[in-house]
Amino acid sequence: MNNRPEIAVAVRGLHVRRGRTEVFAHLDLDIPRGQITGLLGPSGCGKTTLMRSIVGVQKIAGGTVTVLGDPAGTSVQRRRVAYDTQAASVYGDLTIEQNLRYFAHVIGAPAGDVDRVIGAVGLEDQARQTVDSLSGGQESRVSLAVAMLGRPELLVLDEPTVGLDPLLRAELWDLFRGLTAAGATLVVSSHVMDEALRCDRLVLMRAGRIIAETTPGGLLADTGETDPDAAFLALVQRDAAVDHRPTTRRQAREEAGE
Repeated sequence: MNNRPEIAVAVRGLHVRRGRTEVFAHLDLDIPRGQITGLLGPSGCGKTTLMRSIVGVQKIAGGTVTVLGDPAGTSVQRRRVAYDTQAASVYGDLTIEQNLRYFAHVIGAPAGDVDRVIGAVGLEDQARQTVDSLSGGQESRVSLAVAMLGRPELLVLDEPTVGLDPLLRAELWDLFRGLTAAGATLVVSSHVMDEALRCDRLVLMRAGRIIAETTPGGLLADTGETDPDAAFLALVQRDAAVDHRPTTRRQAREEAGE
């Protein structure tokens, strides 16, 4: 019996350049359906470029990205794939409710979805406030609510918990877990390593390369460390040794954004 999970995203030989900078030379990756896959690594390692490639908004120099069985960015995916960027992509002069009703109309989501997603991200009391009047964390939650409209099959979330307090972060991770329980696939990026323990699967990146594909338990077991920060630092040092570029523990911490 084949117990391998179905694949939501298949990346093969991805080559991306930005000007003279080569972001990815030949990247291969499979992301399984129905799980939370965490993209983790320091700022500048390629997480956002990979996510942009998955949703079809990144210009690529070579390779293929297949999402839910079709090439990334095709029109058939507009209602199946949602992307929540680092910068909140909502209108500041509209209320939360107005923003969501507008985006629900654009994608053809049911009218009842607006109340559903406002409740899911805990913004019922602020629903009639303009986005400009919200805190940064609340504005990020509005963007997340927009991404949840229409119950997409794949949600690509670029650092959705950045700047949030620990309690709200925990609540959102409970929400993410509920989405996968209902059948959705999530790709979540972060540079906060303790969030690695909340994912089903981990893709750890460094300098445009994948240095490990594992699970939270596998990450700790493989490195012999007891916390994800130390485990990632150990992987950076191991990768540098294989790459024949000496890296001190201090340099590894700098690469990890510490």
